[in-house]
Amino acid sequence: MILGEASRTAAAAATLDDLFRRAGVSHPDTLALADPPNRADFTDGASRRLSYAQADRAISAVAAKLRGLGLHTDAVVGMQLPNTVESLITFLGVLRAGMIAAPIPTLWRQQDIVAALGRIGAKAIIASSRIGSAPHAEIAMQAAAALFSVRQVCGFGHHLPDGMVPLDDVFASAQVDMPVAPIRPGPAAAHIAAITFDRDFLPVARSHIELVAGGLETFLEAGSAVEAPTLSTIPIGSFAGISLTLLHWLLAGGSLHLHHGFDPDAFAAQSREVRSAAVMLPSAAVAGIADAGLFDADQTAVALWRAPERMISTTAWDNPAAIVDVASFGEVGLVAARRGPNNLPTPLPIGSASASRRVSGAPIVIETNRNGAGMLALRGRMVPTHDFAASVERGHIPHRLADGAGFIDTGFPCRLDQQDRALHVTAPPAGLTVTGGYRFRQADVDAVIAQANPEATLIAVPDADLGQRLAGTAADRATLSAELQARGVNPLISEAFRARGAAEAA
Repeated sequence: MILGEASRTAAAAATLDDLFRRAGVSHPDTLALADPPNRADFTDGASRRLSYAQADRAISAVAAKLRGLGLHTDAVVGMQLPNTVESLITFLGVLRAGMIAAPIPTLWRQQDIVAALGRIGAKAIIASSRIGSAPHAEIAMQAAAALFSVRQVCGFGHHLPDGMVPLDDVFASAQVDMPVAPIRPGPAAAHIAAITFDRDFLPVARSHIELVAGGLETFLEAGSAVEAPTLSTIPIGSFAGISLTLLHWLLAGGSLHLHHGFDPDAFAAQSREVRSAAVMLPSAAVAGIADAGLFDADQTAVALWRAPERMISTTAWDNPAAIVDVASFGEVGLVAARRGPNNLPTPLPIGSASASRRVSGAPIVIETNRNGAGMLALRGRMVPTHDFAASVERGHIPHRLADGAGFIDTGFPCRLDQQDRALHVTAPPAGLTVTGGYRFRQADVDAVIAQANPEATLIAVPDADLGQRLAGTAADRATLSAELQARGVNPLISEAFRARGAAEAA
């Protein structure tokens, strides 16, 4: 399946599998992927460490397994996995099979999964047995039962439900006979690689070309050396996660060390292991980690801002490690910039905002503009031209519309600084709450709450760490919380009605 605009520049472009194979051929026996050392605390199985050769065999085994289940070329495969080796192996295995990966945020439950995957005609779901205390294998099976298009449900971990295809054996394969996938017309890199989901569960399809462009933006701005390690706490459930974690690793060709959630002791041990690494973190965590002395002078802290309007109020960076700020504008695009001499985030320049600011001859992958409505607009090689692929179109879902110059409205209000010729994001999109990296439209949240209890209310309140958090009121908060949980609602919503101490303990 090809995205039309990208095909014109795709002839010499690499696919993500090409990038992986390039690194694997160079040093097959060196470390490619490493699990969090505390893996057993949040999911099944011992921590894995795979060389490039071992990772290559596991990727092929996933691809062969999917083909063996009868899934066809360009089939959409939903995947909900923790930030572990399986997530990267599965993503690349789906692509090697000639299919399309649709990574799902880990806090989504049945209601969200059905709403998202139903729109793109997903044919399979791959999940873990559990993430924390949540039984994700059972959640995947329940979602599949509600989705007519889903034909296969696969899983990693112990005690999988009946009917779920186990995948742990992909790591035991010594030799894999790969079935020959049909050759798709046109340049391989122009085909859709992944679909992620924006607000209102709108699916956003991206080709290999567009994903590589997103990775280049941060990779070049961070100045990462070839074969340098990467330590990432950002899962691949979004375009920003794919860019900062998967693509940064593939472009560097070094080792990728994964961290799930946040465990101070585990992170400290990983940080000591990967000197000279690029360390991918949510912006809210960066200051605390710096204060704890966990950054090395040879490391580069990469701060992901999912609420970029908060960048303007941050304090100056006071740490020997370099820092790069990555402003994420939902699933439209991202802009990365290393901090300047004042150690404050760099404002968005008007026009070219790519890594070409630091690297001579680097491609321009993102451009900025302030449109007539006062909103930040983006265009460039990473910016999607469609919300979803044509062959899985649902007529009631609108295409993403660009203006006459090809810019896409992000929905983020911004102001123009005439003196610096720069743009400053001033607020989140109207009616949107962003908490912990998850984006909620207030009207949709209100509708969900009203179905369970018309008398209950839920509001977004400021939070020093998350930007915003949800807080709910009801006559019987505990009962409403349980009811929402039973309905398969995102736990950020259901737990907003729990007593504050109980929610924090959970």
